[in-house]
Amino acid sequence: MKKVLVSVVEDDRFFRESMKRLMRSLGYAVEVFPSAADFLASPRLAEPACLIADVHMPAMTGIELYRHLVDAGRAIPTILVTAYPNDVDRIRAVNDGVVCYLRKPVDEQDLKRCLQAVLTSGEPIEEDS
Repeated sequence: MKKVLVSVVEDDRFFRESMKRLMRSLGYAVEVFPSAADFLASPRLAEPACLIADVHMPAMTGIELYRHLVDAGRAIPTILVTAYPNDVDRIRAVNDGVVCYLRKPVDEQDLKRCLQAVLTSGEPIEEDS
């Protein structure tokens, strides 16, 4: 059985590597990118079943990346992660169709729940505040 591909776009090298290890431990194939531009240049852009992106990145934020993909007709179920959560961003992101908006450090159980939702239905999950 082919492994499900999860792409992680995160400018923080430590967090990027820890997400890579976590995704592998959960049984997913994973690709990591240090920026939105690197992800958009990937030859495998059409393959990810899920995108995990940091909200706060230089050049293009995770929210901008998600909107760019939607506008380009390439909506990938997306989980946004941020060290600086705020309700305005969270509400806007969920209304735009982002599946989950999680705070860092990411709780592994929350992440698993979000991945499960992405891979079963793709429906947004309303986070418990």
